[in-house]
Amino acid sequence: MAPRILLCGDVLGRLNQLFKRVSSVNKSAGPFDALLCVGQFFPDSPEQLEDFTKYIEGGSHFPLPTYFVGDYGVAAPKLLLQASKDSANQGFKMDGFKVCHNLYWLKGSGKFSLFGLSVAYLSGRKSSSAQQFGTYTEDDVDALRAIAEEPGIVDLFLTNEWPSGVTNRAADSDIPAGLSDAAGGDSTVSELVQEIKPRYHIAGTKGIYYAREPYSNVDAVHVTRFIGLASVGNKDKQKFIHAISPTPASTMSSTEIAMKTTNTTLSPYTYEEKRTSPMDSTKRSSDSISDPQYWRYDVSQKRQKHEAGHGDKLCFKFVSSGSCPRGEKCNFRHDTDAREQCMRGVCFDFLNKGKCERGPDCNFKHSLQDEGGRLPSRRPGSGRSKECWFCLSSPNVESHLIISIGENYYLALAKGPLVEDHVLIIPVEHMPSTLSMSSESEIELSRFQNSLKSYCKSQEKEVIFFEWVSVRGTHANLQAIPIPSSKAIMAEKIFNLAAQKLRFEFVTKKFDSISDGRKFLKAQIDGDSSLFYAQIPGGTILLHHVEEKEKFPAQFGREVLAGLLNMADNADWRNRKHSKDEEMKIVEVFKSRFQEYDPNC
Repeated sequence: MAPRILLCGDVLGRLNQLFKRVSSVNKSAGPFDALLCVGQFFPDSPEQLEDFTKYIEGGSHFPLPTYFVGDYGVAAPKLLLQASKDSANQGFKMDGFKVCHNLYWLKGSGKFSLFGLSVAYLSGRKSSSAQQFGTYTEDDVDALRAIAEEPGIVDLFLTNEWPSGVTNRAADSDIPAGLSDAAGGDSTVSELVQEIKPRYHIAGTKGIYYAREPYSNVDAVHVTRFIGLASVGNKDKQKFIHAISPTPASTMSSTEIAMKTTNTTLSPYTYEEKRTSPMDSTKRSSDSISDPQYWRYDVSQKRQKHEAGHGDKLCFKFVSSGSCPRGEKCNFRHDTDAREQCMRGVCFDFLNKGKCERGPDCNFKHSLQDEGGRLPSRRPGSGRSKECWFCLSSPNVESHLIISIGENYYLALAKGPLVEDHVLIIPVEHMPSTLSMSSESEIELSRFQNSLKSYCKSQEKEVIFFEWVSVRGTHANLQAIPIPSSKAIMAEKIFNLAAQKLRFEFVTKKFDSISDGRKFLKAQIDGDSSLFYAQIPGGTILLHHVEEKEKFPAQFGREVLAGLLNMADNADWRNRKHSKDEEMKIVEVFKSRFQEYDPNC
């Protein structure tokens, strides 16, 4: 059964009037699953604040899940700042910051699933001045452009502003009389809607109701319907609430998706010559954004949400079995990282206490393995610490993942790859980091890196290399993850934003060649401390020395790039596991494409 959704224009804090109307519509045509509000949500003046705050403080209740994008008006900064600081709203939150029961703030931009519907949004207004609330940033726009590149059809696109030019090619008889006198729309929204191609585009702020005829999209078979909504309680009694019940595009057949009505027009946005984007990412100033929202994958919070317990000691039940019947009431820590180490045969006492009294008589490992992208054993709990999943002589190595072998390094498909062609450059010798390798081996490593760069360039991609060098690591691996060239400009910024989340700053250096950058990195190794580094397109190296007691996520690099690529679900390699047969096929496909670049062929 298709979800039933109510759409609403500018609320302006008039919640009593809004929910009186919602109640009426619900009785006659409901029940409805959610209410989506576009345009200004907060009151215009302090006099209207009393009734509004009753809902926020719990005196009155939102009768159904309500989402809004117009994050400005009286009291908006105070309430939204409070919501931003709520621990429940930290981390990767594209599905709305919870303000109170049943009220969700769609901050910045993003995409989420609502009752099976794919919903994208751009919150706030365009502004040349940087403000914390009520305006969208260039990062928000870039995030939506990245979303537009993702597969699948967006069902609903919510914007605060109307798109400029939406009445082009529309029937004059359908255009409201007051619309021609209204201020122009937002050209950035026009550009975004052309790229996203939603099935429905809903906007507010003009105080006018307008349901445009469906229009066809360039390079897409489905049509888009634009709906502009008036404000709640408007004097002209124009329509401010609208009901729809769309079947999610993900469940529709290609024939259903392609259906058009007889009044379908050409796209209004191809009516004039395409304008250069005023927010073209290639022209952006690096210091023009005071509160970027593009980085929303908070690594520390992501880890914390998996750790339900509050005690310092690990829960044996959770670590050994993956679940605990006490759930959040358990007094011990539910740590997924410890669970993963335990599955690889690491001693529970060693994980819990840092030592094991059984010493050499213990049948389990007393060392931690590096996380993310390695070639793990398929025999959890087997072997001692001397066994290594990367050593070619080890019985645990999954040799079917190997792509190319050189004298000092070999190339292998990453286990549970973040994206297609995610590979690892691994020393043949058992070494704790690639930075510990001999200077002679650097020549071969540079050849591998340059060949991967050339291979990715042929596919209009760049490649980011990163390595987590842990004092507790056993066998090094340098990860290589391709990203679209269009996103390369954002890479350094998103790493820096992630660092801010974890309260550290990268040391940033730029070099003319990979070899020069590697010489700098090799000088940073002292053997007694951990570090993380990333090699960014353009010759930039980001380096962070990890303090002994610092809680640094072992999968930091992967999680950052998952945020950049809007692939939150892929941040955990376990969500991307393949069968052995599938892995073998992936390796063969990569080998055939990479062969002309392979330095060992």
